[in-house]
Amino acid sequence: MGKEKGKALTGKGGDSEQGAGTVLMLGTGLLLLILCGTVLLLLQSSVAASRAATAADLAALAAADAVRELRIGDPCLVAGEVAGRNGAVLSGCTVAAGEKSVQVETQVPVPLLMGFAAGHARAGPPP
Repeated sequence: MGKEKGKALTGKGGDSEQGAGTVLMLGTGLLLLILCGTVLLLLQSSVAASRAATAADLAALAAADAVRELRIGDPCLVAGEVAGRNGAVLSGCTVAAGEKSVQVETQVPVPLLMGFAAGHARAGPPP
C-alpha cells in the first residue's frame, strides 16, 4: 500500500499532467502573436487612411489655388503633382470652374494588405 501512495504522489501513474503547462503557454503565446498581428494590420490601415486624407486635402488646396489663378497650371495636374509628393495617387479630380471649387480623390497603398486607403477632399468657397 505504501508503494501505491508513492506512485500517486510522484505523478508516475496513468493520470499524469506533466507537460500541460508547456502546451498552455504555447497556446497563450500563439494567441498573443495573432492578436499583435491583427493590431499591426489595423494600425497600418489607420496610418494609410490618414496619409490618403492628408494628401487629398493638400491636393485639393493646391488645385483650388490653380482654379483661382494663384498658381500656374491645370488644376488636376497640380493636384496630381501634390498628391504624388505626399505618397498618394490621384484617382479622381472634378473642377467646378463656375464655383471655383475642386474635388479630389487619392489612394495610398496599405502595406501587408493588398488594398488601398482612399482620401476625399473639396476645396473652394463654401457651397
